[in-house]
Amino acid sequence: MPLDPEVAAYLESQSELPLRSALDIAATRSMMRSNANLTGDAPALAHIEDVRLSNGLAARQYWPAADAKLPLIVYFHGGRFISGDLESHDPLCRKLAHAAQARVLAVDYRLAPEHRFPAAADDACSAIKWAIGQDVEIAVMGDSAGANLAAVAAMDQRDAPHLVAQVLVYPMIDATCSLASHREFATGYGPGTEDMKRGWCEYLSDTVDPRTPRASPLFATDLRRLPPALVLTAEYDTLRDEGEAYAQNLAAAGVPTMHRRYAGAIHGFFTMQRILRVAREALDDAASFLREHLGIGVEVGIGR
Repeated sequence: MPLDPEVAAYLESQSELPLRSALDIAATRSMMRSNANLTGDAPALAHIEDVRLSNGLAARQYWPAADAKLPLIVYFHGGRFISGDLESHDPLCRKLAHAAQARVLAVDYRLAPEHRFPAAADDACSAIKWAIGQDVEIAVMGDSAGANLAAVAAMDQRDAPHLVAQVLVYPMIDATCSLASHREFATGYGPGTEDMKRGWCEYLSDTVDPRTPRASPLFATDLRRLPPALVLTAEYDTLRDEGEAYAQNLAAAGVPTMHRRYAGAIHGFFTMQRILRVAREALDDAASFLREHLGIGVEVGIGR
């Protein structure tokens, strides 16, 4: 279908800005933080706290209710492995905690190029191990590069008894950038192929095979025993085809898998609840899936 009208208006407002791949690292990170305003105001929560995990990794917890036994969503932010932090995704994590009625742990994993692969993957796996020690039901979730880390962490802890779900939002999981959607939406639809390649170039050293499953989960050959998955993709996104291929791979391996492609949407839409109805719809869909698999019976929508 055509671009969603709200998405088209957003792209028009951004048409004079430089490509993300043309920005230096500092400018990229500044832009990512400023884009948090696109998420909009978030509801009040019972408690928010900055914490250090067992390995010293910084994280932030969001509690929608004062209940120590709330199920836990471990969230990894997007940003092409080179940007994003606790502030860039703070409004989204607040909204997610409220909508899912679950505790959210946002992880401030190490970024490239200062810390190249496998630093972020190692941090993601450490965070999941910490979460497992909380003795509650756990889901892993992330957007874009964060969805890569969620997938990697799920594979690393596939037999953990408390890991019950994974939500992957337009996952960045193929460092070869070779599927058709990379050619179809290379430019003109928000972050394009050169932007994605820039992230991969900063994250992976020249000695890393881009098909290494811990870097590119699309090439994993054993997806058995992974937790049920929800994979969200956007119609006009360079990463669309790799996300949909991964959903197919999960299903073929016997993993209960739901996939939804959001018509007319672009990469990054999930964090734009303030301006995009389709983003509010996607967050409601993710929260509903999480509540079901985490055993939470409360129905809470964010409004569309």
